[in-house]
Amino acid sequence: MNVIHTGGCHCGAVRFEVRAPARVTVQRCNCSICRMTDYLHLIVPAADFKLLSGADMPTAYTFNTGVARHLFCNRCGIKSFYVPRSNPDGYSVNLRCLDPGTVEAATVEDFDSRNWEKGGANLAHLSRPR
Repeated sequence: MNVIHTGGCHCGAVRFEVRAPARVTVQRCNCSICRMTDYLHLIVPAADFKLLSGADMPTAYTFNTGVARHLFCNRCGIKSFYVPRSNPDGYSVNLRCLDPGTVEAATVEDFDSRNWEKGGANLAHLSRPR
């Protein structure tokens, strides 16, 4: 059963909602950017993500293959969501940027992105409509 979770960046300029279970499974990635920011990925289909405010605030950053579109609030610098390389048809929401109250439990799975070519396809199902 899915619920609506809300969240956003630190300064509040970027706000979104995401439809996902109350008990979520998230990925902890070991790539350089995720490791340095302690990002926890809640990957959802594009249809389950809605930007509520701040469409003009994100600044895009790409590296390596250029497929992932890392989106940072240009005011506070927080990456609350982005379009991941593994799921270019969906969004990855940072679990740490969700408002308190709707997540009942979170299971954290490790994802070895240092060996992305071996395991990247294992995440593709997460952005398919449920």
